[in-house]
Order: sequence, then C-alpha cells, then structure tokens
Amino acid sequence: MPQTDVDPRFGDPEAPATPWPVAEQLLSSAELYWLTTVRPDGRPHVTPLIAVWHTGALHFCTGWDERKARNLAANPQVVMTTGNNALHGGLDVVVEGVAVRVEDPATLHTLAAEWEAKYGPDWHFEVAEGGFANLHGVALVFRVEPTTAFGFAKSPYSQTRWRFPT
Repeated sequence: MPQTDVDPRFGDPEAPATPWPVAEQLLSSAELYWLTTVRPDGRPHVTPLIAVWHTGALHFCTGWDERKARNLAANPQVVMTTGNNALHGGLDVVVEGVAVRVEDPATLHTLAAEWEAKYGPDWHFEVAEGGFANLHGVALVFRVEPTTAFGFAKSPYSQTRWRFPT
C-alpha cells in the first residue's frame, strides 16, 4: 500500500484521507482519461484517451507516429488524470509516473482482452509486432505505474497524496 497523506490546506481540515482502494476503483472503472506528455521543446501536450487498470498500473495505447508516442520517445514522464467535471461531489485522481512500453505477447493478449471487456467489440485488438494491430496499423502499448498520485475529493473537499515505493 502507498504512503497516504492529507493536505489540510486544500480542503476541509477535518476531511479524512481517501483510501487508495477507492482511487483504484475509479482508475479501474473510468471510461476516459487525460494523458499529459511533454514535447521535446518542453511544451505540454494533453489528450483524452481510453485506458485499462491492470496489475497496479494504467495502460494506454497510441500509434507510433502520434504526437504522444513521439513525446514519450524523448521523455517518458507522464501524468494521467480521470474523474468528473462536477464542482461538488465525486473524486478526481491524478497519477504521475513513467510510461514503459509493453511488448510481452502474453501481457498484450491479457490487455487486449481487458480493453474489449471494458469498451466493447469496437475496441478489439489483435496482438502483433509488439503491440495492438487494428485497421490503422500497430499501436504501441504503455504501462504507467504510479510513483505519486493525488485524489481530489469534493464532498467534503480534500486532497490526498499517495506515494508509492520505488
């Protein structure tokens, strides 16, 4: 389990920490995530995408020639965010980590099955060439294991930080 801290400056001073399993449930069930990468010139790049939570990490895929893949080739540090846009109620989670390419065929087959189970048959992938093959070519698959994560609860307001052993 990660080390858990609440910062009372950013919410109700009496608000409890959000338990990590609550954040994991959100990371597992969310349909949409926002990925932030860094361009080679230092400018941020943010894009929405779908992902799956598997074995303690978020997984996403992208075409090898897409901006995010090119950014990751130069700097694998990322932030992935999910939650809701409501001001009152709910939880937003921000995951910081390093995007590591997944190429193991057995893991890719497991992830492909999880993608389709979560998102339906429109998101069926065949495993080929160290990634997911679809009508547009081969997508690279990345794993982001949290190094630090933040939970922003909105009823009551609180900020929880989780730090993971390295």
